[in-house]
Amino acid sequence: MLVSAGSWEGQRPKVISTWRNTLANAAAWEILQAGGYALDAVEAGARVPEANPDDMSVGYGGLPDRDGFVTLDASIMDEKSNCGSVAFVQGYKHVISVARRVMEKTPHVMLVGKGAEQFAAAQGFRREKLLTPQAEKAWREWLKKSEYKPYHRPGQHDTIGILALDSKGCICGACTTSGMAFKMHGRVGDSPIIGAGLYVDGEVGAATATGVGEEMIRIAGSHTVVELMRQGYSPQLACEEAVKRVIRKRGEEKAKSLGVAFIAMNLSGQTGAYSTTNDFEYTVSAPGILHEVFKSSSYF
Repeated sequence: MLVSAGSWEGQRPKVISTWRNTLANAAAWEILQAGGYALDAVEAGARVPEANPDDMSVGYGGLPDRDGFVTLDASIMDEKSNCGSVAFVQGYKHVISVARRVMEKTPHVMLVGKGAEQFAAAQGFRREKLLTPQAEKAWREWLKKSEYKPYHRPGQHDTIGILALDSKGCICGACTTSGMAFKMHGRVGDSPIIGAGLYVDGEVGAATATGVGEEMIRIAGSHTVVELMRQGYSPQLACEEAVKRVIRKRGEEKAKSLGVAFIAMNLSGQTGAYSTTNDFEYTVSAPGILHEVFKSSSYF
């Protein structure tokens, strides 16, 4: 069951991230507690799992597609609706930072594939091999049957979405992933799509998503959560309504097999989290509660 809101609700600064991302929260919190900007905080937080070879769902060490290639997606957004994203990127570990450069250095929102890689190189990012021996071993094991279906182990860390509210009241978000393991080459999920995997509105709040990305895309999930908050929903009720919308559209039987989860935060520092499954966790950092993991409530 969901841990009841404590004294940390309604406070700032604050960080909330998907899954058991205590180290990512710690990196973001270091910036926030020093009076720093929420955008710097979410970028720093997202870079932590991107660099961790033991995290097989984000960045370096991410599980490859069915052809053996590690392809990365990321997005970032600030309180003024400035945003940047990259998709289907190979050979660059810190795609969240590349996404921020897209936001700040180009007139565009999204770059993909070879174009995004060319841009990363021009911006001074170092090209690296991202397929680790551990991930390659898992891929070769998968090849024995080559079953093409969404790959998600219950309780497994997935895409990191991270939201931060700084001491000045600015709210920002970031999302980064290696996508669904053993996906078709070229598949892109919700994480780099503004409004699906991430959405921020400086007048309302922010939301991000994790799980089977196609489902978040179908309902523009993170944008839906933020718009519900604009209408007066609490972050918790907004997350619940978005999940229920997926279930209504897909049917309960189908939805039982889908990993769909949202987290959200409004400008008052109130947070919410909800999932289709009972294994989703999220991490919160705030004054008096540093990098603590909570279990989300769920529909099933």
